[in-house]
Amino acid sequence: MQEAKKKSRRRFILGGLGVAGALIVGWGVMPPRQRLNAAHPLPVADGEVALNGWIKIARDGTVIVAMHRSEMGQGIHTALQMLVAEELDVPMHMVRPVHAPIDKIYGNVAMLADGLPFHPENTGAVKRTAQWLTSKTARELGLQVTGGSSSVKDAWGPMREAGAAARAMLIAAAAKDWGVPASECKTSNGSVSHANGKHAAYGELAARAAQTSPGDIRLKDVKDFTLIGTPQARTDTLAKVNGAATFGIDARPPGLVFAAIRMSPVFGGKIKNMDAAAIKSRQDVLQVVDVSNEVTGAGVAVIAKSYWQARQAVEALPLTWDEGEHAKLATADVFKELGSKLESESGFTYYEAGDIKNSAGKAKTISAEYRAPFLAHAAMEPINCTAQLTADGKLHLWVSTQVPSMAVDTAAKTAKVKAEDVSLHMCYLGGGFGRRLEVDMIVQSVLVAMQAKGAPVQLIWSREEDTTHDVYRPAALARFSATMDTNGNVLTYENKSASGSIMHQVLKRSFGLMGAGPDKTTAEGEFDMPYEFANQRIAHVIVPTPVPLGFWRSVGHSHNAFFKESFIDELAAAAGKPPVEFRRELLKNHPRHLAVLNAAVEKAGQPQAGRAHGVALHQSFGTIVAEVAEVSVQDNNIQVHRVVCAVDCGIAVNPNIIAQQMESAVIFGLSAALYGEVTLKDGRVEQQNFHNYQVVRMSEAPLVETVLIKSAEPPEGIGEPGTPPIAPAVANAVFKLTGKRLRSLPLRLA
Repeated sequence: MQEAKKKSRRRFILGGLGVAGALIVGWGVMPPRQRLNAAHPLPVADGEVALNGWIKIARDGTVIVAMHRSEMGQGIHTALQMLVAEELDVPMHMVRPVHAPIDKIYGNVAMLADGLPFHPENTGAVKRTAQWLTSKTARELGLQVTGGSSSVKDAWGPMREAGAAARAMLIAAAAKDWGVPASECKTSNGSVSHANGKHAAYGELAARAAQTSPGDIRLKDVKDFTLIGTPQARTDTLAKVNGAATFGIDARPPGLVFAAIRMSPVFGGKIKNMDAAAIKSRQDVLQVVDVSNEVTGAGVAVIAKSYWQARQAVEALPLTWDEGEHAKLATADVFKELGSKLESESGFTYYEAGDIKNSAGKAKTISAEYRAPFLAHAAMEPINCTAQLTADGKLHLWVSTQVPSMAVDTAAKTAKVKAEDVSLHMCYLGGGFGRRLEVDMIVQSVLVAMQAKGAPVQLIWSREEDTTHDVYRPAALARFSATMDTNGNVLTYENKSASGSIMHQVLKRSFGLMGAGPDKTTAEGEFDMPYEFANQRIAHVIVPTPVPLGFWRSVGHSHNAFFKESFIDELAAAAGKPPVEFRRELLKNHPRHLAVLNAAVEKAGQPQAGRAHGVALHQSFGTIVAEVAEVSVQDNNIQVHRVVCAVDCGIAVNPNIIAQQMESAVIFGLSAALYGEVTLKDGRVEQQNFHNYQVVRMSEAPLVETVLIKSAEPPEGIGEPGTPPIAPAVANAVFKLTGKRLRSLPLRLA
């Protein structure tokens, strides 16, 4: 019976892989798609020479590298340039980034492969087969996506291969010119040399190198790295400091006009009555456009000569809404349904080991319920997109997006033009956090541009529209139950949680597919924990919701780490053991996790008088992070003074960027831990701007110190793993100080 259940579950998992659907079977018999040369060569100008789909070399020897991932403050362009520079033996000052065109070789394979709901310690054939098929499918789909902390992990192979291939081609060209064996030539500092004194810069050799074959591509051994693993300054800093960097909202094509938008305040509402004529006489108002559609819902935009004029006009527009069936939805209703489903449904079991029912014996039971609210993204750059549809049917987009290939496809479909007639002008992102994985702003912008008589239109959401029409992190409810013997040993561990499904909504919203089956994001961080409980079961219940859900930095880990790490602390207290020692006992067969925990605790030392340390350990996106938060409480106010982060992310490509990302992730997570909460009343989001959707201010920011664990393993994610542990670390410190166990986010003592 048990084996039959396992087989059934495997079939269910393989049947619910999602995006690829039935294509997986067909693509499974095809050879793996190469990722070195694009379908069309990189465009060249002014004597540039393309050596493969990733690298061009200019006459002066500058190495121009295609950036296939979005730069949204995480420093990814610097890291990706380092991968090529290492293999090509060029210094960073000789490398220049350019945005990659749309092509399948730039698709994100690692992100899709990592989305499968398998336990990390599952090494069986079913898992290997599913990963293989999904990776092949991802190569065929070729989705250019920046997300899932996957950029370096995914580029680790193809971009290093591109650099190594280009290096081999340059050596071959030089060896042929000089009449010497290629094996006798060496590269350094952007040039090829030979012991006979011959020397040639890459710029001199590029044209002839393009006519050669790289042969067998040999990557450097880790021990031979001279650049990877060293702190390097970010290559985008100067442009962002001097104002040269162009973000989406900075786009200024000639003839630009502006649009502001007003959307249904209630989820699923529709326009009932609108009097466009009432505002058309206002100064510089050009057009009123109904942008209601299936993807983004109901809304209306006003085009004017300035954004302020457009915004004033759209707010003055006489408009009434048909609020629909969700007009009475409230936060309490959401959590009531989550609780009801936890009671009535068994959910999908993501992981089980041992025998929960027959292992408790004579033991005491520890139970707890945790909850987390909806959260908005609140990126500093509000949602925007600039579009222009010219008379010849060409569509131009200026946009900050995490999904350039989807942006092009969506724009083409909306405007009813061919994808090859869409020109995408990629811009820096003023914060992404998962929000710009969506294409809602692109659909609306193109619909507006179609009514703008050929003029480029920049559509900007106000902060209020941004906050009240986000795709939110799901609200979630989790229940835990454990049994423990008289010696403080955990006999059984059970966890069941409930929330909406991000993937189900995204599949429908972005791909027109029906979401079904399990969604790893709902239970990640719960079912895949490293703690060694002999008898455990982790399950999740998906509860559909009309609230739009989307990927939020660290996704399910963001709240599941709070649930799990807080309850681990509860078990430590029930066992009468220090929280760190309790965790150490549960990690005897996980040396990497144990090393990370020990490193954080050692670096943290002892807290100052009147403060306490709280600890949390969590693995997400392949990276293990332990955080120790030093906290004080005064008049029920929680103050975080210092956070020590220990990180094992495999090979650290650029230690500087890793430290910056940990600082960013801690502040982002701390904002959610102390303040973040989206509430509903009468079908509306109550929070509108930073006055009632607070974030941590500079005066509240703690000192963040990062300890990197040396590793020779391939790189894992780093953009998100620093966020999940901060909330439980702070909550656990508060418990030490006050004796109060805070089981709801945001953390409040009063």
